Amino acid sequence: MKRVRCPKCENYLTFDETKYTEGQSLVFTCEQCKKEFSIRLGKTKMQVPQKEDKPDEEEFKEAFGNITVIENVFGFKQVLPLEEGDNVIGRRCVGTIINVPVESSDMSMDRRHCIINVKRNKQGALVYTLRDAPSLTGTFLNNEILNDKDRIRIEDGAIVTIGATTFILHTAKQEEL
Repeated sequence: MKRVRCPKCENYLTFDETKYTEGQSLVFTCEQCKKEFSIRLGKTKMQVPQKEDKPDEEEFKEAFGNITVIENVFGFKQVLPLEEGDNVIGRRCVGTIINVPVESSDMSMDRRHCIINVKRNKQGALVYTLRDAPSLTGTFLNNEILNDKDRIRIEDGAIVTIGATTFILHTAKQEEL
């Protein structure tokens, strides 16, 4: 069984993908908002982890690392890839454009809560820097709140709390120079 999300109200619809062939177009009507939308079946380059998936941190290790959102009362475990430059992290919401959307109903997490910057230093090694977006409830690194102007370098395994949600940074594997 596969799930698709309504683009209007974000309600999930479930269907049996084994009854259809790759490349086939399917039309859905959302039961909640009655929006009609279509999808084309096929393989995507990168699939966002869903509840029933078993997210694997190793899948995103080779690029620029990832964050693992720990399962809590507001959501489920999610592995979200990072990219070079600013990675704006926050609660996923229709109309809010951010790089790393956390699927959660945690209202204490802002839509744009914190930013992890990934860049290379002069030796070519990746450097990760954390800062608050700024947010209403603050960003915590290992239970210490960041000030509005703080830019803190973080390493593999750093534990960050935004609202009532916690995530762990997993840096990319780097070859020996």
